[in-house]
Amino acid sequence: MADDKELRNHLVNLLQGGDAHADFERVIKDFPRELRGKKIRVAEHTAWELLEHLRIAQWDILDFSRNPQYKAREFPKEYWPDSFAPPKFNSWNLSVKAFQDDLKAMCDLVADEKTDLFAKIPHGDGQTVLREALVLADHNSYHLGQMVLLRRILGDWK
Repeated sequence: MADDKELRNHLVNLLQGGDAHADFERVIKDFPRELRGKKIRVAEHTAWELLEHLRIAQWDILDFSRNPQYKAREFPKEYWPDSFAPPKFNSWNLSVKAFQDDLKAMCDLVADEKTDLFAKIPHGDGQTVLREALVLADHNSYHLGQMVLLRRILGDWK
């Protein structure tokens, strides 16, 4: 159905971002290592905390959307990292890669014509894949905006 394909294309575009706001790639590009865990008085979270929260929440939404054995996490404890800075040298890059992989997986799920966007997720309480995709796009946009503001405050946004 043409309308269905158009809806899927719009959802994927929304998930990938970039139309009305900076997309993930732009927000994290060349983020200085020394600023990733920098705490400042006017911001509740560091860039590392925001990145990890984005990754964890996105994984959770993806897992809920496709896994009949989904187990809910404890909020807020299990949705935020334990440290305000990357704990290891490569932690930032691993988190970025995992976010990108999970975003692609969600886009693939939405784009797949076998996915009924309107069907209630059996292990949920009324949610649909359409709803989860919209929640994910909204959540990512919100926190990416926080990262842009943080970079501006830190003097690192071009």
